[in-house]
Amino acid sequence: MQISDSIARQIVERTMKIIPYSVNVMDEFGHIIGSGEPSRLLQRHEGAILAITENRIVAIDASTAEHLKGVKPGINLPITHQDKTIGAIGISGDPKTVQPYGELVRMTAELIIEQAALMSQTEWQKRHKEELVVQLIQGANADSNQISSLALRLGVDLSQPRIAFVVKIDPRNNQTPISLNHLQQLVSILEQSSAGNLVGVLSVSQNEIVVLQPIKLSKSGWMVEKEHPRINALVKQIEQLIPCQIRIALGDYFAESDGLSKSYQTAKLTLNIAQGKQDKVFFYHDYRLPVLISDLNDGSWKTRQIRQPLDNLKAQDSKGVLFNTLQAYFAHHCDVHNTCQYLNIHRNTLRYRLERIEEISQLSVNNIEHLVHLYLAMQFHSH
Repeated sequence: MQISDSIARQIVERTMKIIPYSVNVMDEFGHIIGSGEPSRLLQRHEGAILAITENRIVAIDASTAEHLKGVKPGINLPITHQDKTIGAIGISGDPKTVQPYGELVRMTAELIIEQAALMSQTEWQKRHKEELVVQLIQGANADSNQISSLALRLGVDLSQPRIAFVVKIDPRNNQTPISLNHLQQLVSILEQSSAGNLVGVLSVSQNEIVVLQPIKLSKSGWMVEKEHPRINALVKQIEQLIPCQIRIALGDYFAESDGLSKSYQTAKLTLNIAQGKQDKVFFYHDYRLPVLISDLNDGSWKTRQIRQPLDNLKAQDSKGVLFNTLQAYFAHHCDVHNTCQYLNIHRNTLRYRLERIEEISQLSVNNIEHLVHLYLAMQFHSH
């Protein structure tokens, strides 16, 4: 730890509010880097050098000061951090008069340095944790040596099973913009929400954060249903503290070496697929098929072939009655009774509409292959 110019200025300002004397702060080489007398900056202080090299308090009276370079009467005390002398602090004035203030001033300086060191360490850990998160979700493009080195320095167990989830926040009712303080507050909440969470801000402009959360595995794998109450409680906590609209998408667990990259991709794609839905929490398990087919090229001839039956249906369904009926039918897992209740129609009406859908699309809802084709076509039209 070295005393920077900014820390030295802070020490001078803080101590001179306590005592009515000029204070100087010297670096490890005895150069004045902070002073109540700006004209003395960068001068080499021989009294400070003596205090640093011999690690003792050096008092200098008027007669002694005349024989030393860059020195005025006063006292100089070594500054230590983690049992290492890193500089000195001096108080100008009659040594007998300023002596009682020496320990107070030194203690203040060392507390300021300790606080700066802790903040620096915290910032270091934050930056490197974010770098580790970014590397882990890159998959094949990641630097495995860098990942191992970062994990070792941060004390992160890479063998711990984890899943990725993506958090997106937006201003509530498009009012107060999300500030940097809000993002920092959100990161803090997410880090504390589960022991061992690794959190990284992927996009400040888009207010998007990724969390790599440790999980427990059973014989059947990751028990995703146990996440529902925890993640819903997390959403409530965030909304109580931050004025935002929040959306969270959880990816799947993958045991492979690039598993966190795959988990992140499933979470990110789930968030994209669920765009426009009213829910706040989305699980990949509930959007598996739409996510898996999301990478198909909409411009390819295969995609056009899949879409064709519903393109024909929409062309002959100006009011959207048949399309909405088919959408409701799939939403209720092809259950006739529940679909009729949802649409508030008679069974015969539903049967008639399904027959019209079959006639126009040339696909039968009673043929599993045709039904899957219709469902896939609906996915392309819905997303």
